[in-house]
Amino acid sequence: MQHIALFFNVFACVMLTLAFPLPSSSTIHEDELVDIEKRIDHVGRGTWFRPGLGNCGKWNNASDLIVAIGKRLYDRNKGSNCDQYMEIINTANGKKAYGLTRDSCHSCSDDDIDMSPALFKKLAPLEQGVIRVSWHFKNRSWRP
Repeated sequence: MQHIALFFNVFACVMLTLAFPLPSSSTIHEDELVDIEKRIDHVGRGTWFRPGLGNCGKWNNASDLIVAIGKRLYDRNKGSNCDQYMEIINTANGKKAYGLTRDSCHSCSDDDIDMSPALFKKLAPLEQGVIRVSWHFKNRSWRP
């Protein structure tokens, strides 16, 4: 009788294990793995610059909504944030905007960002020059 009870307990455990679906390789995409990373909120200095050929290898102009992240952050991530959107909030007035990462900024810390004039204007007047911002990267597949 004990052998039958043991058999049924083992059988039940095996069946429960098999009942949980495992993702197949066809349902997991490489960019989804990046999206699982914990969102990191940065708070730092926001400035503006005149874009051109960015460190991501693409040309942009003053009317594009682009961002340059700190050079050390860019290098540490090996440029993997290129073409990734971020959400940016002016902490003084609560205005929110979205920018596409296209460059690195040598004078920026990991928490600072440099924005194109068009993007900066969505948060504050250009004359202000420097603002305090809170920002984080969006999921790689996110688009505004």
